[in-house]
Amino acid sequence: MQNALRIAKQDEEKETFRALSPTASFRRTFLVPRFMAKSPLEIPGPLGASRKSRWLAGFRRRSHPTLALLGELVPRVFDIVLSASLLVLLSPLLVMRAVWSHHQVGSVLTATRLVGRYQGFFRRLSFAGSGRFRDLAVWLNVFRGDMAVVGPRPMTAEEAAAVPVEDLVRFTVRPGLISPFRIRSRIGIAHQRESAMDRELVYSQTLKEDLGLAARSIVSGVLGGGGTPRETPPILNFFGIPVVNTTMNEAVDWVVAKAAGTEKKLLAFVNPDCLNIAWKDPDYRNILIEADRVLPDGIGVHIGCRMLGQALRANVNGTDLFPLLCEAAARERLPIYLFGARPGIAQAVAENMVKRFPGLRIAGARDGYYKPEQEEAVVDAINSSGARILLVAFGAPRQELWLGRWREKLVPSVSMGVGGLFDFYSGRIPRAPVWMREMGLEWGFRLMQEPGRMWRRYVIGNPLFLFRVWRQAKHPEKFKLPEGAERLAPAVPLESRNT
Repeated sequence: MQNALRIAKQDEEKETFRALSPTASFRRTFLVPRFMAKSPLEIPGPLGASRKSRWLAGFRRRSHPTLALLGELVPRVFDIVLSASLLVLLSPLLVMRAVWSHHQVGSVLTATRLVGRYQGFFRRLSFAGSGRFRDLAVWLNVFRGDMAVVGPRPMTAEEAAAVPVEDLVRFTVRPGLISPFRIRSRIGIAHQRESAMDRELVYSQTLKEDLGLAARSIVSGVLGGGGTPRETPPILNFFGIPVVNTTMNEAVDWVVAKAAGTEKKLLAFVNPDCLNIAWKDPDYRNILIEADRVLPDGIGVHIGCRMLGQALRANVNGTDLFPLLCEAAARERLPIYLFGARPGIAQAVAENMVKRFPGLRIAGARDGYYKPEQEEAVVDAINSSGARILLVAFGAPRQELWLGRWREKLVPSVSMGVGGLFDFYSGRIPRAPVWMREMGLEWGFRLMQEPGRMWRRYVIGNPLFLFRVWRQAKHPEKFKLPEGAERLAPAVPLESRNT
């Protein structure tokens, strides 16, 4: 018995020695994990990843600094090559511009102090004096690395100080000659905060995206007028119909303010197709003239303004205004009624917008299909819903004619016709991608979606509208605004646009 205990004790001491030996330590450190990896037990998540997955993850970690460096160098090389090429190709023009500047003011260049990358200051160059091609000197800034071809707009110190904290990431890249805000401003769809657009640019910026923005900038520059200064009147005149020349924010504020009041207001949106209809339909034309506000919708109206020698502040279309209005209505507790479109569409819009804007009150939602004898009951249902804002989606001119006919009996403070807006926000019809809208080609996307229904509106209607605008420009005395149209001008002074 004692011998057996002695042998067991010796075996235990041997095992303890083996466990403490360097060989055992090596085995624990390097061999045990390999043994565990071969275990049939599968561990969920990254700890249970295969050997190949772990190798790929390790490769990504090791190559990340190199990829980050390449991501920094490739756009910079692109900027250097492009700016150097332009400076060489345009050197005769640059020399002549420099001589002209020196002749005018005795100096060649002038510099503006702006905020650049990492909130450091740099001097943006331009040729001194007045005249054309002053901004060509900015390519020297691109070549030096002060600026990039594509990037957020360089700001003044006052503008930079006002940037929200969540958008300060815009200062981690070089400011650029081309930015999403500048492109959308030219087309009139810069409805989002500039610094928020800059933040999105920084997080999604690639060389491919930069090239796409550069291409879109060329198109928007042509459609937007190339920066030529133009008069920005508060009221636009299209065929004798007063159209309020305002911004999206001011338009939303106007609707919210009027919805909180007791007076009844009628709001309409007009695009080239609407104005073509009003040209030959006197009833529709009179409704637009008598409306409390008519807002411009579409790139066609933008081009029409240019033909009249005027500038459009913004493309205040109903599709872009709707979510901003819902956000404001949720904040101010103003109920909205959705009326029109196919069965189920208005209800789908209501559900989607309530999810998107918690607190939004939808007083009612119904389709636009009913029998003539039910029309008065429909109006009674709208009035009893408690809605302060009524959106009618019948399409022009039917929706405006319906609102004009029932205007006196309708209770909501603000009523407006919104065309096919419900189809977009219900998800039935996708809207044009942002890159097409930035080039003013949303109409082309709609034409591709429904060529059988839209070809006459766009292929024939758009050129016809521009021809009629040309006629108005030639004979403005035939298209005078009605008396008192100036009362429709925005009460709050607005900054003018020079595009």
